[in-house]
Amino acid sequence: MLILLTEDEALVSISVQKALEDAGFSVRSVSSGEEAVAVLDAEHADFRGIITDIRLGSEIDGWDVARHARELIPDVPVVYMSGDSAHEHTSKGVPQSVMLQKPFVLAQVITAISSLLNSATPQQMLVSPTQPS
Repeated sequence: MLILLTEDEALVSISVQKALEDAGFSVRSVSSGEEAVAVLDAEHADFRGIITDIRLGSEIDGWDVARHARELIPDVPVVYMSGDSAHEHTSKGVPQSVMLQKPFVLAQVITAISSLLNSATPQQMLVSPTQPS
């Protein structure tokens, strides 16, 4: 399953990507909100989950990335990561998403995305026609 990871801190991005890959996920990693939106626009049918930092050092933040993803893929699982924005999750986060407060243990990311994917409806898990099953 392909996960879109949006994180502007290189060390965090590398660590999370490696943990996800070790858990069997494929990962497309980007470092800005603008890049995430562009990738979603071009390849949204391929993604089964979104993991995004909130503060991305750009005009488009993680809240925007998740909302954009949900416009394209209505029930895509979303995991937010943040060092200082967790308190805004209830007002700015998309429904049925998870917030991880930094610092966190890498296993928490795997557990969060896996739990959301496991609770997805069968329709959400359909493989796109362009992707081999």
